[in-house]
Parts: sequence; C-alpha cells; structure tokens
Amino acid sequence: MELRDLLAGAARHYHGDWSKIAGAVRNHEEYPAAQEQCLTIVDAAYPDVLRQLRFPPWVIYYEGDLDLLKQPKLTIVGSRQCSPYGAGVTEYLAAELAQRYVLVSGLARGVDGLVHETAMKTGGSTIGVIGCGLDIHYPRSNDRLYRQMKKNQLILSEYPRGTLPRKEHFPWRNRILAALGEQIIVTQAALRSGTMLTVNEALNLSRTVWCVPYPFGDETGAGNNLLISQGAMILYRPEQVQDFRPVKHRTCKDGSISVS
Repeated sequence: MELRDLLAGAARHYHGDWSKIAGAVRNHEEYPAAQEQCLTIVDAAYPDVLRQLRFPPWVIYYEGDLDLLKQPKLTIVGSRQCSPYGAGVTEYLAAELAQRYVLVSGLARGVDGLVHETAMKTGGSTIGVIGCGLDIHYPRSNDRLYRQMKKNQLILSEYPRGTLPRKEHFPWRNRILAALGEQIIVTQAALRSGTMLTVNEALNLSRTVWCVPYPFGDETGAGNNLLISQGAMILYRPEQVQDFRPVKHRTCKDGSISVS
C-alpha cells in the first residue's frame, strides 16, 4: 500500500489522532480510506507552511475552493465572547485586509465568525479551520456560515467526517491557524484564552503577531495587553493597516524561492 493510502486510511480509522496515525504508519497498518476530499502530507498540493509545524497534520480534509491556499493569507483570531469594541475592530480590520489577503480564522462564534462574514460581505475570500469533521457544523449558530463557505470559500479540518468536536481538538487546531497566516492579528483575548495558544504557535513559526490594545482594567482584552507588554506589535491606528502587504514569493533560476 502506498504511503498516501496508509495515511488516509489511518486518519479515518483513528479519527485524526496525530500520534495514533504516526504509529499506524510505522507499523504499516492498512485501513480503508474515507471517500472524501483530502490532502496528505506527501501530496504536492499540501501547503508547505504546514510542513513547518513541529506536528504537521498528516491529512487535511477540505470542502470548497482549494486554490485559496495558494493565495496570500492572514490570520485574524479572538474571543468567542466578543465585546462591542472587539466586534467593531474585527469588522474594520477584516473589511480592509480582505482586499489584500485571504482571511483565515477558526469558524467559532464571536471574532472568528465576524472575520469570515466580513470577508465575504466585502467581496473577499476566507478559510475556516475547524476541530471536528466537515459534516458537523459546530457551533450550530454558524450553520449558515458553514453552508456559505463550503460553496465558494474553503473549510479545512484534520478530522474525518463523523468526528465530533472535542475540547482537546481546538488547541490542537490552533497550530494550523498560526501556520497558514503570513501574520497574525489578535483583536480580542482574555488572559485565559485559546487565542494565546495560537499566538505561541505563531511565535514558534517566527510569524509577526499584532494585537489591538484595550483600555486599562478591561479584562476582555487583558490577553492583548499582556502580549503587547511581552513584545507583540501594537495595532492602534487605522493608518497602520495600509502598510500590511502580502509577502512576495519569487522563484529563482536555481529553483529556490526568494521572499521579499
């Protein structure tokens, strides 16, 4: 059995569990693969940015326009419990940046949903990365958003159909959010937030992290202020957004890639 088939079969059998898939490949365990669209780590179309991760997904399932992975991408993340201030900032930034980037977020309620909705509303494109099978719309409040994005945007998951959302899936999912974006913007995060895990992954990948500042004593954005105090870039003026430009990749004569 080819390595691609081993990976696809193990991913389905072990419901996307990274360690169990690795063990299955080492032991040459053979399982039938699910009949759903996917990329494995050995496929040419698999995103190179995911290979930079310490634990790159073995298999990525998808629905929608896979060509969006070839476009410049920027990740915007934040709290599920979105304040009016956080919502306003998120909508402004998403509307501006969707004209230059494919916007990546986690299809959760709050900030994530606003990122996807605003990108589409302003004529841009967006990618959602989820922590369950593609046939499960979680949270249910985003059901309409899921259906829209499957038609002409893109949804990714390392979990095959039928895999229920589990608490441990979402911190693990965050590494993919961090890897896909050229830069990361945090519009709202409390001190104890899954967003902080995304930021840690982004820093491990040498991504630039931008944070919107919050007023003194505002606990809804205390995580943002902490990150700024630790060295994250502060995003405090609308004029700064105009300086965001996608990284240019050029192929050199020797086949190497130059970045500018």
